[in-house]
Amino acid sequence: MAKYSIKDLEHLSGIKAHTLRIWEQRYNLINPKRTDTNIRYYDQEDLKLVLNVSLLKDNGFKISKIANMSREDMTEAVLLVTDKTTSHADQVYALTLSMIDLDEQRFEKIISTNTLKHGFERTMLNIIYPFLSKVGIMWITDSINPAQEHFISHLIRQKVIVAIDAQYPAIEADATKYMMFLPENELHELSLLFANFLARARNCKSIYLGQNMPFRDLSVAFELYQPDFLLTIITSRDPNISPQDYLNNLSEKFPDTQILVSGSQVIGQDLDLNNNIIQIANPNHLISFIEESVPVPAVR
Repeated sequence: MAKYSIKDLEHLSGIKAHTLRIWEQRYNLINPKRTDTNIRYYDQEDLKLVLNVSLLKDNGFKISKIANMSREDMTEAVLLVTDKTTSHADQVYALTLSMIDLDEQRFEKIISTNTLKHGFERTMLNIIYPFLSKVGIMWITDSINPAQEHFISHLIRQKVIVAIDAQYPAIEADATKYMMFLPENELHELSLLFANFLARARNCKSIYLGQNMPFRDLSVAFELYQPDFLLTIITSRDPNISPQDYLNNLSEKFPDTQILVSGSQVIGQDLDLNNNIIQIANPNHLISFIEESVPVPAVR
């Protein structure tokens, strides 16, 4: 079971540790446990409680009223709030709770409601991506276990694939052509899947090669398809080759092609990139690049 310090709760909920201590003393809202060596800690139920309190407080509930709620009443109030609110932050909180509880039904309702209101792309940009950033923090701080992370990643992946399937391939002969892939030993494909959706949604042709693509096979696919752009994402550190060396190899192998790269092993790193490599900082940056690269239709 995950254990949290009060600083962990502050980081994950946005509520200051000082405020949490006051609530603990004044309202008996949360009760820390203690290790055998008398060190205070909090468990996953405490994290859920603090997330619920944070959401209700941000939506006008007084802390004195929240403190008097039963856990059942608090859960019901949170469900009512997240059903009505349009706040992106509140939706991120709701997704976090659905992940912690492994609540697929709640996840489906949040995503379906927001997709109907704002469309799939805006839901991804404004809710899913901020949520995934939060998941990353929780993963680093050991706040979630692998089952919870796999559960939510699988559900999001399904949604992106369905959205891709709903896009019709471009039929224009001069449509911009992308080839998307992940390097060998790279398995984190959510961002690449979404990039595939973004390209197809803008009438570009996109060949998706997916995870763990060997370099030699990439070369064969490139010769067959002749893309205008290659796009890859490097998130994991490969013990066999550094990001710098891998990108140098890509650049030298495909010198006349622009190569779009993103991921935590590239963005913000001190890499010396060749001229045909373009860093893509985030999905909005990719959207701008794709739209600027789409050929202007000929006047008839």
